[in-house]
Amino acid sequence: MRRHVRNALPEPCSYTPSNIAAYLNKRAAGVPWKIVEPPSRTFSGAIVIPALAEAANLPLTLESLSRNPAELLERFAILIVVNQCTDASEAESADNRITLENLPLWQRQFGLNNLFRVDAASPGNELPPRQGVGLARKIGLDLALSLLDYRSNDPLLICLDADTVVQPDYLAAITNHFRNSLSGGVSIPYRHRPAKDPAGQSAIDRYELFLRTYVLGLEQAGSPYAFHTVGSAMACRASAYVAAGGMNRRLAGEDFYFLQQVHKTSGVATLPGTVVHPSPRSSHRVPFGTGRSVGDMLVEGEQRLLFYQPVVFSIVGEWLACVAGQPEADAAILLAAASGIDPVLRVILEEADFGTAWRNLQKNNRDSTKLLAAFHGWFDAFRTMRLIHELSDRSYPRIAPKMAVAPLLEHAGHTVPATVSGQLELLRRLQGVTLSWDAPDYILT
Repeated sequence: MRRHVRNALPEPCSYTPSNIAAYLNKRAAGVPWKIVEPPSRTFSGAIVIPALAEAANLPLTLESLSRNPAELLERFAILIVVNQCTDASEAESADNRITLENLPLWQRQFGLNNLFRVDAASPGNELPPRQGVGLARKIGLDLALSLLDYRSNDPLLICLDADTVVQPDYLAAITNHFRNSLSGGVSIPYRHRPAKDPAGQSAIDRYELFLRTYVLGLEQAGSPYAFHTVGSAMACRASAYVAAGGMNRRLAGEDFYFLQQVHKTSGVATLPGTVVHPSPRSSHRVPFGTGRSVGDMLVEGEQRLLFYQPVVFSIVGEWLACVAGQPEADAAILLAAASGIDPVLRVILEEADFGTAWRNLQKNNRDSTKLLAAFHGWFDAFRTMRLIHELSDRSYPRIAPKMAVAPLLEHAGHTVPATVSGQLELLRRLQGVTLSWDAPDYILT
């Protein structure tokens, strides 16, 4: 599998309070949502947590945050967006009422003086039908912009979920990273917490292995989008948030599209030094993602989730290397080369009207470095994923993990464990998941 040099990191975003104001005027989520009892001071950053029927889980998340150093917690606002759609079930509504009533109690219980709430659940404040976590995140992040101190630095926005716990080194790792990195955004290492039973554990292990294998394949292909996109494990500078156009309103996949846009405008790095621990539970709130995949496997069996063949990542890698190796070539030459890599690749590129796109990219980017950066803006994470899907559907059917994971690990020079759990642990280590301290029960259960 060939590799090539990735496109250069975008220039750091420039920002001023006027940039923030312009964004809020044009693109903010807007009324009727507001912070209940907003603070009279500003902060160096904000942690935004959407919560839908999470009264049982949110206290654990807040407790885990409270274990971070007090001097760091003092610098961050924690904003809980309690949300539901107008067509929410009575059970969801009742659960949200409990959350809204208990947030002041939890604030005192965990000593989180900077804990604030947004009521997007009571009558008149609900989300529109067919909206969900994307809009809830956007509401919180947009409102958080008004809480930040822009006088001396570029403040931070952190995304977390109400069923996810963090480590005591969470805020230190994030602040240290942005102090020393030019990237506008980060993907934070994650590790799903253990499930309550063997079937659930097997399902979440398989799903996390799928996610990690996909990123490994992209990395070996030389894709600049070889990073995880997990909504509870990402953060960015305020300037990067605004430059990316803010959070999208998608019901699912909002994290994928958001980090894709952040990467295009200011770069996404992988953050070392901490691990986020999402829930392994099944859920059918959204059409795809962790909860849906786990739930589907529990009902239909693990064959419900098959893996991509390693050859599709080789094809992606050959295509990226082809473009990087001859940026002066016209579209016809590149499409002919695509035929030599794989005939289906050319068909898919023609269907995407690559020829017209490439001619426009060459016209507007005379410098080869800028041209390749613009190419990766066109052939982005979504088009990469779409190509992998189409190759799998048309020529290379998905396969069981035992046939998909080993070749990629062997190509990277590793001895391959025989079990899914062993392969998963190896990939976790390779992708920055290290627990260098004794994790307490609230992490491991």
